[in-house]
Amino acid sequence: MQEYKTKQKEILLECLTENKNVHLTANEISQKLRDKGHSLGMSTVYRQLDKLVANGLVRKYIIDENSPACYQYVDTSGECCEHFHLKCNVCGKLIHTDCSLMKKIAEHMKESHGFTVDSTKTLLYGICRDCSQNINSSD
Repeated sequence: MQEYKTKQKEILLECLTENKNVHLTANEISQKLRDKGHSLGMSTVYRQLDKLVANGLVRKYIIDENSPACYQYVDTSGECCEHFHLKCNVCGKLIHTDCSLMKKIAEHMKESHGFTVDSTKTLLYGICRDCSQNINSSD
Protein backbone atom coordinates (compact mmCIF):
# COMPACT_ATOMS: atom_id res chain seq x y z
CA MET A 1 0.00 0.00 0.00
CA GLN A 2 1.37 3.42 -0.95
CA GLU A 3 1.99 5.99 1.78
CA TYR A 4 0.50 9.31 0.81
CA LYS A 5 2.34 12.51 1.66
CA THR A 6 0.06 14.94 3.39
CA LYS A 7 0.71 18.60 4.07
CA GLN A 8 0.41 17.94 7.82
CA LYS A 9 3.00 15.16 7.65
CA GLU A 10 5.40 17.35 5.65
CA ILE A 11 5.01 20.25 8.12
CA LEU A 12 5.58 17.97 11.10
CA LEU A 13 8.57 16.25 9.52
CA GLU A 14 10.08 19.64 8.64
CA CYS A 15 9.74 20.74 12.27
CA LEU A 16 11.41 17.56 13.51
CA THR A 17 14.28 17.76 11.02
CA GLU A 18 14.90 21.41 11.96
CA ASN A 19 15.14 20.25 15.59
CA LYS A 20 16.87 16.92 14.98
CA ASN A 21 19.27 17.37 17.90
CA VAL A 22 16.45 17.95 20.37
CA HIS A 23 13.93 15.64 22.01
CA LEU A 24 10.50 17.25 21.77
CA THR A 25 7.17 16.38 23.34
CA ALA A 26 4.03 16.50 21.22
CA ASN A 27 3.03 19.73 22.99
CA GLU A 28 6.41 21.32 22.24
CA ILE A 29 6.09 20.27 18.60
CA SER A 30 2.59 21.72 18.45
CA GLN A 31 3.87 25.02 19.93
CA LYS A 32 6.73 25.22 17.42
CA LEU A 33 4.23 24.64 14.61
CA ARG A 34 1.94 27.39 15.96
CA ASP A 35 4.93 29.73 16.22
CA LYS A 36 5.45 29.18 12.48
CA GLY A 37 1.80 29.86 11.70
CA HIS A 38 0.64 26.26 11.30
CA SER A 39 -2.44 25.09 13.14
CA LEU A 40 -2.48 21.31 13.51
CA GLY A 41 -4.76 19.80 16.12
CA MET A 42 -3.17 17.64 18.79
CA SER A 43 -4.91 14.53 17.47
CA THR A 44 -3.35 15.19 14.05
CA VAL A 45 0.08 15.73 15.64
CA TYR A 46 -0.17 12.44 17.56
CA ARG A 47 -1.52 10.53 14.54
CA GLN A 48 1.27 11.81 12.28
CA LEU A 49 3.92 11.14 14.95
CA ASP A 50 2.66 7.55 15.30
CA LYS A 51 2.97 7.10 11.52
CA LEU A 52 6.48 8.59 11.44
CA VAL A 53 7.55 6.33 14.32
CA ALA A 54 6.05 3.28 12.57
CA ASN A 55 7.93 4.19 9.38
CA GLY A 56 11.23 4.53 11.28
CA LEU A 57 11.65 8.25 10.55
CA VAL A 58 11.17 9.32 14.17
CA ARG A 59 12.17 7.77 17.49
CA LYS A 60 9.78 7.84 20.42
CA TYR A 61 11.28 7.96 23.90
CA ILE A 62 9.18 7.03 26.91
CA ILE A 63 11.14 8.30 29.86
CA ASP A 64 8.91 7.33 32.76
CA GLU A 65 5.24 7.04 33.68
CA ASN A 66 5.09 10.67 34.83
CA SER A 67 6.63 12.34 31.77
CA PRO A 68 5.22 12.82 28.29
CA ALA A 69 6.87 10.88 25.48
CA CYS A 70 9.59 12.67 23.54
CA TYR A 71 10.19 12.43 19.81
CA GLN A 72 13.30 12.91 17.71
CA TYR A 73 13.96 12.76 13.99
CA VAL A 74 16.14 9.80 12.99
CA ASP A 75 19.10 11.35 11.22
CA THR A 76 20.15 8.85 8.56
CA SER A 77 23.06 11.01 7.35
CA GLY A 78 25.29 9.65 10.09
CA GLU A 79 25.69 13.05 11.77
CA CYS A 80 23.88 11.87 14.88
CA CYS A 81 24.97 8.45 15.99
CA GLU A 82 23.25 6.36 18.60
CA HIS A 83 23.72 7.92 21.98
CA PHE A 84 22.90 7.51 25.64
CA HIS A 85 20.31 9.59 27.45
CA LEU A 86 20.56 11.43 30.74
CA LYS A 87 17.49 12.73 32.59
CA CYS A 88 17.69 15.42 35.24
CA ASN A 89 15.65 14.54 38.34
CA VAL A 90 15.27 18.25 39.17
CA CYS A 91 14.27 20.05 35.95
CA GLY A 92 13.30 17.01 33.85
CA LYS A 93 15.64 17.92 30.99
CA LEU A 94 16.54 15.03 28.67
CA ILE A 95 20.13 15.17 27.41
CA HIS A 96 21.62 12.96 24.75
CA THR A 97 25.32 12.38 24.95
CA ASP A 98 27.83 10.81 22.62
CA CYS A 99 30.50 9.73 25.08
CA SER A 100 33.41 7.41 24.29
CA LEU A 101 33.43 6.07 27.86
CA MET A 102 29.77 5.03 27.58
CA LYS A 103 30.58 3.31 24.28
CA LYS A 104 33.38 1.42 26.05
CA ILE A 105 30.94 0.34 28.76
CA ALA A 106 28.54 -0.92 26.08
CA GLU A 107 31.41 -2.79 24.39
CA HIS A 108 32.40 -4.30 27.76
CA MET A 109 28.83 -5.45 28.38
CA LYS A 110 28.76 -7.20 25.01
CA GLU A 111 32.24 -8.74 25.18
CA SER A 112 32.27 -9.76 28.85
CA HIS A 113 28.62 -10.40 29.55
CA GLY A 114 27.11 -11.19 26.15
CA PHE A 115 24.63 -8.35 26.61
CA THR A 116 23.98 -5.80 23.88
CA VAL A 117 22.92 -2.45 25.32
CA ASP A 118 20.28 -0.54 23.33
CA SER A 119 21.62 2.99 23.75
CA THR A 120 18.48 4.47 22.20
CA LYS A 121 16.49 3.22 25.18
CA THR A 122 19.09 3.52 27.92
CA LEU A 123 18.36 6.28 30.41
CA LEU A 124 20.54 7.40 33.30
CA TYR A 125 18.99 9.55 36.03
CA GLY A 126 20.81 12.26 37.95
CA ILE A 127 21.16 16.04 38.22
CA CYS A 128 22.23 18.19 35.26
CA ARG A 129 25.04 20.75 35.45
CA ASP A 130 22.67 23.75 35.63
CA CYS A 131 20.63 22.30 38.50
CA SER A 132 23.78 21.20 40.34
CA GLN A 133 25.12 24.76 40.10
CA ASN A 134 21.79 26.18 41.31
CA ILE A 135 21.75 23.76 44.26
CA ASN A 136 25.37 24.56 45.17
CA SER A 137 24.87 28.34 44.86
CA SER A 138 21.88 28.26 47.22
CA ASP A 139 23.95 26.73 50.03
